[in-house]
This record gives sequence, structure tokens and C-alpha cells, in this order.
Amino acid sequence: MSPEFWLYGAVGFAAQIVDGALGMAYGVVSTTVLLANGVPPASASASVHAAKVFTGAASAISHIAHRNVDWRLLVLLAAGGVVGGVAGTYLLTSVDGDAIKPYVVAWLGLMGLVILYRAWKGVRPKPFSWKSPLPLGLVGGFFDAVGGGGWGPVVTSTLLGSGADPRKAIGTTNAAEAFVAAAVSAAFLAALVSGHWRTEGLAEHLWSVLGLIAGGVVAAPIAGWMTKVMPLRALTWVVGLVVTGLAISQAIVLFR
Repeated sequence: MSPEFWLYGAVGFAAQIVDGALGMAYGVVSTTVLLANGVPPASASASVHAAKVFTGAASAISHIAHRNVDWRLLVLLAAGGVVGGVAGTYLLTSVDGDAIKPYVVAWLGLMGLVILYRAWKGVRPKPFSWKSPLPLGLVGGFFDAVGGGGWGPVVTSTLLGSGADPRKAIGTTNAAEAFVAAAVSAAFLAALVSGHWRTEGLAEHLWSVLGLIAGGVVAAPIAGWMTKVMPLRALTWVVGLVVTGLAISQAIVLFR
């Protein structure tokens, strides 16, 4: 096997541990590594979403087994995410998605601060009462497709910021992501077949994608278990720090 397979296997494992346990970061971490190695943004997003079809399914099964999923919320988030993801894929294959990134970073920063405040005050979780999570899924799916990662940071952070139970927010977000990844991958394939999108160097990174899949699938059961057993307040602190850290790091890259 290519050395790239083992390298990206390690990246996929670490990213899925974070994503499965905290509800975010697999796409952001994986896409960042691919971009750093010269993969164009659209190809990086397509690669990561192809990997997330498999890792997302494994993660969903794990969270369902550990009872971390709210089924009504799952249906609404997945429905919105599929529509938003397909729309984002069309945009990404048509124009430069970098113009949207500052808005995602600003949202991440705001949500990170809200979550950290809740952890500091020890605010107890309450049932998620937003009347329609479908628009949240729509926005999360759109940014996820355009940025190659953003479903977790947008959806999980918003759910937690509104006071949702961290375990249910994380588990449901991860389960819904499998449907979004499948829809985005299908949209990329349709764009490629129809000639709307001309891929650049995607086939050259096959081993990288396979490594991301293998590492993520192995990590998914561990991450689901971690979400179940970690103390709620500690989990909220960790999520807040991860979200805020992602916002700061991406802001540095954008504005330096």
C-alpha cells in the first residue's frame, strides 16, 4: 500500500475520534490536510465527502447503538442538509467558495463563545425546542459542501448554543451527516458526469481518500462510546474549546 494510505489513515482516525465524540471537525481536519498537500478545493471537498459516506454510516450506527440520537431531529436535519449540500455542491463547482469562508469563521467564533459561557455557568441541557431544525440543516449542508467541512461546526454548535443535550446534539448531528455526505457525493458525481465540473487531480489522491475512510471507520465505534460516557459539563467545555480554536485558526489563515 502507498505510504499516503497510512498517513491519511492516521489523519482519518484522529479526525473521526474528534468528530464522533464532539460532533464536528472530521471535514475541517481532513480538508485542511488535503488542501495543504495541493488538492484543489472542489476536489478536496469531493474526496472528503466520499470518505464521509462510509465514516458517517459507521458513526451513525455507533451513536444509534449508544442511544445518542433524537429521531425527529435526525429526520429534519438530514432533510435540510441534503438540500443545502446539493446547492452548495453546485455553487462550489461553479465559483470560488473562499468568499463565503469569513462568514463561517464568524459564526464559529460566536457559537464557540456561547458554548463556553454555558459550560462556565453550568447551564443544564434542555430539550431542543426550535420549531424547525430543517433550516439549520439547510445552512449546515450548504457550508459543509462549499467548505469541505462545516456540518458539525454549524449544526452541533448551534444545537448546543440553544441548550440541547450535548450527547443528543452530537449523536444526531453525526447520524444526519451520513445522509448529507451521500447527497453531496452524488451531486459531485452528477456534476462530473454532466460536464458541469472538471475535476483536477482527484484520481491522483485515491490512496488518500481510502486512508481517510479506513481510519474513520475504525475510530467511529470508539468515538460513539466516548460521547456516551464523558461527563456533560466536561464535554461541553471540550466542544466549546474545539469550536473556538477552529474559528481562531481559520481566521488567522484567512486574514494573515
